[in-house]
Amino acid sequence: MLSPHFLEKAKALDAQDPLARFRERFYLPSNAIYFDGNSLGLLSKDSETAVQKALAEWRDLAVLGWTQAQPAWMRLAETLSHKLAPLVGAEPDEVLVANSTTVNLHQLLSTLYSPRAERNQILTDSLIFPSTAYALKSHLALHGLDPAETLVVIEGDENHTIEEGDIIAQMRGGVGMALLSGVLYKSGQLLDMERLTAIAHERGILIGFDCAHSIGSVPHQFDAWGVDFAFWCHYKHINGGPGAVGGLYLNRKHFQRAPGLAGWFGSRPDRQFEMSLEFDHAVGASGLQIGTPAILSMAPLVGSLQIFEEAGIENIRRKSLGLNNYFRKITETFAAAFGLRCITPSEDNRRGGHVTYEHSRAAQILEALGRAGIVIDFRPPNLIRFAPTALYNTFEECYRVANALETLLRSEAN
Repeated sequence: MLSPHFLEKAKALDAQDPLARFRERFYLPSNAIYFDGNSLGLLSKDSETAVQKALAEWRDLAVLGWTQAQPAWMRLAETLSHKLAPLVGAEPDEVLVANSTTVNLHQLLSTLYSPRAERNQILTDSLIFPSTAYALKSHLALHGLDPAETLVVIEGDENHTIEEGDIIAQMRGGVGMALLSGVLYKSGQLLDMERLTAIAHERGILIGFDCAHSIGSVPHQFDAWGVDFAFWCHYKHINGGPGAVGGLYLNRKHFQRAPGLAGWFGSRPDRQFEMSLEFDHAVGASGLQIGTPAILSMAPLVGSLQIFEEAGIENIRRKSLGLNNYFRKITETFAAAFGLRCITPSEDNRRGGHVTYEHSRAAQILEALGRAGIVIDFRPPNLIRFAPTALYNTFEECYRVANALETLLRSEAN
């Protein structure tokens, strides 16, 4: 049994929490503690209202919704980009809400990857999300290149982390592009995107980041860092709903490039309905749109991003670190005794919004905690991820989850 001191401390921290008021704006699972916001964020009442509003506009306006809805469907992607831009440290015309995560990666690679004989390699790591690896290999193959020779893969260590020095050491020779994760999805390691970008550019390398696990939990400054491109999903920390429309960033220094994948919604707005067979693309990230936007799938973001605007990403980051630090502090009192090992870096500037533990019976722990009403995440073969989320979780919940975990491990050991 954990010391009562931990529970007293948790209640004190919750009483001082400036973001506590946002919890009531989310639908919390009944009789459960939800620590899986790094996989799928919860539904907010704001998002529910936004979806209901979009449905009502479809019902009442029908096709006129493209111009008369509030905001007008025709430019909903740009409206959302204005709300999203502060979260990534960019100008609105460099940000796009469209497509899906992997489709956005394909679009960015089609637009930016131009291999030359002496610079045809792409640098990545072995811990990227598999879909990213599939996309990279497919583009190399489309250019007639052998991925086995032109995809430079840096191996992760036993903690599923990457030494940034190893990344930098491979920024040489024939590498023309680097694609890395902002936060590694297994370990929760946060890479120093500013440092890696600066060194990549010193060596003539384009660099981009998969920010699916960092967007909404970590502040970004893409413009200040000089990042060339980035892409992400909105269904994790941003709470945009299952399969939410994705997002991307394109640094304005690349605005002169034509979209690699052309589609009519990437047309110049003033010429879109001329229906010319010649593609005249919009300047900026908006030109990377392909098909007609999925209005009902984008609607939840109207509500969700309103909450982020009110809460502030810096405040969210501060509480996220506090929750994870507190949870980790409690588990450290018993982890070693029961073979539980944290693989997430301990330094605040080296980790994202979730904490990952390794245990030989990880799958069984997931199932047992699930029966106890605790929703967490498992990654084969032996990793459990806990993601207390700043907008709707509490310090007391951190205590309760840690207490349930300790009780479970103790009972299994006896």
